[in-house]
Amino acid sequence: MLLLLALLQQIDSTVPAERGQRLEVSSYAGDISVRSWNRNAVRVTADQEGRTRVEIDRSPGSITIRTVGHRGAPRMVDLVITVPTWMPLDISGVNTDVSVVGARGAVSVETVQGDVDVDGGEGLVSLRSVQGSVALRGAKGRLEVHSVNEDVSVGNSSGEVTAETVNGDITLRAVDASSVMSSSVNGELTYDGTIRNGGRYAFSTHNGDITITVPEGSNAAVSVSTFNGEFASEFPVTLTETRKGKRFNFTLGTGRAQMTLESFQGTIRLVRPGSSRDARDRDHDRDRDDDG
Repeated sequence: MLLLLALLQQIDSTVPAERGQRLEVSSYAGDISVRSWNRNAVRVTADQEGRTRVEIDRSPGSITIRTVGHRGAPRMVDLVITVPTWMPLDISGVNTDVSVVGARGAVSVETVQGDVDVDGGEGLVSLRSVQGSVALRGAKGRLEVHSVNEDVSVGNSSGEVTAETVNGDITLRAVDASSVMSSSVNGELTYDGTIRNGGRYAFSTHNGDITITVPEGSNAAVSVSTFNGEFASEFPVTLTETRKGKRFNFTLGTGRAQMTLESFQGTIRLVRPGSSRDARDRDHDRDRDDDG
């Protein structure tokens, strides 16, 4: 079933959804807002701008929504889509901000010139933007957040976390992770979450600081590498295998987790719970004083 909706006025269309279907959305420009409800149906509302239409294609495996221009690329269209909580989501855009609330299935979002903000998601949650920030909350599973030129963050989530950016900061808070891979070139890395026995945690930045909050009773074998930076710990540690270039190892507790910390130019800190925000605020105050 294919519905062609010419955007001469506001669009409001609802189609039935069945388990096993996924939602696929493709839009060139405008906001994409996805909400959840308990009905087995997908509702689409849209506000027009220019000669653009919305196509809704329903097949056994998917419900596809896309914007199509009458001549050339589609113009800006703001889509508000309401879906069943269980429905997997696959969303892509170019000049699009994307927000998702209440998803309880897999979520995939890719955009070029826009921010991504997702609250929810289970299973594989993959969020990517080139020129926008990426924020994820309330998710569990395999969590992947990527940006090129903006910040990324994960909060109140659990599972396996991969967070990457080139020119932004990475903030991971209230995260219960069995593994973390966090890397930036020009940004700061902050982690405030669990350190599980048997877990693997890797943090790497070239020009930024790394701040790790270590919960009481954590057990980790820690490897630190910094060339022009510094290392500071609120915990007493015994350094071993010191080598040229400030590479060293130490153990917290029984060392049952593996943690690697690498920063070429920045400071690496291990802090107690509640200290990471204070350290960040001190750094920002220091930066403002330097600028003045």
